[in-house]
Amino acid sequence: MRELPSPAYPLSLGPRPAPPASPAESGMVAQWAQHQDEVRAAQRLRYTVFAGEMGAQLATPLPGYDIDLFDDYCEHLLVREAASGEVVGTYRVLTPVQARRVGSFYADTEFDLTRLRQLRPRMMELGRSCVRPDHRQGGVIMGLWSALAGFMQRNGLDLVIGSASVPLRQQGVFNPAVAASLWRRLRADHLAPITEHVLPRLPLPVERLDDSLQVDAPPLIKGYLRLGAKLLGPPAWDPDFNTADLPLLMRLHDMPARYSRHFTGSR
Repeated sequence: MRELPSPAYPLSLGPRPAPPASPAESGMVAQWAQHQDEVRAAQRLRYTVFAGEMGAQLATPLPGYDIDLFDDYCEHLLVREAASGEVVGTYRVLTPVQARRVGSFYADTEFDLTRLRQLRPRMMELGRSCVRPDHRQGGVIMGLWSALAGFMQRNGLDLVIGSASVPLRQQGVFNPAVAASLWRRLRADHLAPITEHVLPRLPLPVERLDDSLQVDAPPLIKGYLRLGAKLLGPPAWDPDFNTADLPLLMRLHDMPARYSRHFTGSR
């Protein structure tokens, strides 16, 4: 199997964990992909969720797999069922060095990140977050984030950029005002300083806001905000995924103590 290209500097991924002695103790195992077949397992799960469940229109060179030009430059984190070995969750990580090699962060394709240029050397990007429907509970998310925080500490990174998607189709009807209203509500308490604001390259096609909409944030966005993430500006429209993507930035030192102790070992 073709292994992933070597990074431009020696990343510390940490040891690959052995399966637990008893699945009853820990039903999930988090590990970093080491070979192409493991990356393919993540890409297959992504395709199943994004195309099969969400109806995304994916331009992929391999049918049944979500693959883009950033994948070969990313580290891929997998969460497997300990008993079956099935991949049930994944994230991909793009480091600052690898972003320079590929030419940009993925976020650069959706947003103008000019105001973040001073932060890039300390900033990694998370993307293609994906969890199988029957495992969308705390155990998988905690496993992913514990491994990600360890990765950041080992590699001297303390900032995370990414985006959280809001579906734009409500009961079969395209309604971008849902995401626009959610952004308007969340920015009151979670907006970053203006010096860190970014601009969407393709804004939402919204003629007016409907203040009567009662919009609940998706679980992923709620989770990011609980961890201390800040909104960087209004959402971008992703026509291929039919979502509004809210740009987020999180600092490890801004994470509330009740959560950071799970990731950093602090008390």
